[in-house]
Amino acid sequence: MEESLTVRDNRTGETYELPITDGTIRAKDLYAVRDAAGQGLVSFDPGMFNTAVCHSSVAYIDGDAGILDYRGYPIDELAEHCTYLEVAYLLVYGELPTPPQLSAWEAEITIHRFIPENVKKLIDAFPYDAHPMSKLMSAVSSFHTFYPESRESDEQHRPELQIRRLIAKMPTLAAFSYRHSEGLPFVYPVDDVPYVENFLRMLFKMGEREYRPDPRLVRAMDVLFMLHADHEQNCSTTTVRTVASSGNGPYTSVSAGIGALFGPLHGGANEAVLRMLREIGTKDRVPEFIAGVKAGGARLMGFGHRVYKNYDPRARIIKNTAHDVFEVTGVNPLLEIALELERIALEDEYFVKRRLYPNVDFYSGLIYEAMGFSPQMFTVLFAIPRTAGWLAQWREQVTDSEQKIVRPKQIYTGHPRRAVVPLDQRG
Repeated sequence: MEESLTVRDNRTGETYELPITDGTIRAKDLYAVRDAAGQGLVSFDPGMFNTAVCHSSVAYIDGDAGILDYRGYPIDELAEHCTYLEVAYLLVYGELPTPPQLSAWEAEITIHRFIPENVKKLIDAFPYDAHPMSKLMSAVSSFHTFYPESRESDEQHRPELQIRRLIAKMPTLAAFSYRHSEGLPFVYPVDDVPYVENFLRMLFKMGEREYRPDPRLVRAMDVLFMLHADHEQNCSTTTVRTVASSGNGPYTSVSAGIGALFGPLHGGANEAVLRMLREIGTKDRVPEFIAGVKAGGARLMGFGHRVYKNYDPRARIIKNTAHDVFEVTGVNPLLEIALELERIALEDEYFVKRRLYPNVDFYSGLIYEAMGFSPQMFTVLFAIPRTAGWLAQWREQVTDSEQKIVRPKQIYTGHPRRAVVPLDQRG
């Protein structure tokens, strides 16, 4: 039996029966509720907190239960049993790859790691102190000029090739952006080194003939990549889909997503956690800081989430990963403060009542810093793995017959219509 909602409009006395599908009322059905002048009803939802904009099968979040699934698979099981490239394949194609499929996928990603030399020159043309995200965004945007067929989404123009290219090239772009910021020569990718290890090699290789990062660091980065690969309709993902709705290809759409992620309210949270921990300074000052948070004079960073009203499932995984990293790098001195802050917050009624639990950003910055990354690179390290999710969402958007070019309504609050006063009569 089809569900519906019966409402009576007190303005006109009319009664409407609105169909409910997947727990939603379609905007067109809401618009059928009209006032005496014939104006349809629309919802007002700043930030689209309670507005569904698409059907998607890529990721699923249950914020109350603390669940994150990719294509139906729990994130903790993926992080335990898979690699990032397996997860990227899953997000784009809907199923985990078989061994032959994975071998072919890895081979195709490998052959597309190099970037056009003119893109390298583009990165080199930036000031050394330019933010790496600015370089990354510009470089990705430039790809549509090197691969103009990417603006077409039909099979004749091979959109799957563009997906492989971008997943393959993102670590190279990120590493080049980092090396440029550090005033170091670029290190090119090599074919016989796996995806994540190759990325670390391009970042940190110096004068040694062979650079082999510790396997524990490689695995930690692989896990971090998986945890950040997708997260439903967040700001940057919605941006990718919005830009794609006007007919843009993956490069333009993803560069827009990078721009959205660049915002400090979206991609900069882990850097803010580090600043908070440094301001606290020592473990014994945590109670004083907690008191300040309760009094409204301090802000607790890395706790709470727009969606999760339970412990962020990614935070549990990343906390265990942190210990593996610190075995190699030595313990980040801020860890002691972080652990004490988490312990007190999880026991304090003030935070428990407000369901403020650690999120993925609480420990990720500690790991990145211990591995030698400057805070400016943290958001770049977010963008690399999120590319797979963005591309899966882009692909879904451009193949969805329900989707139209995005064009939200507004509520006009300006002047009523008025006549233009000639210039010589304005006083």
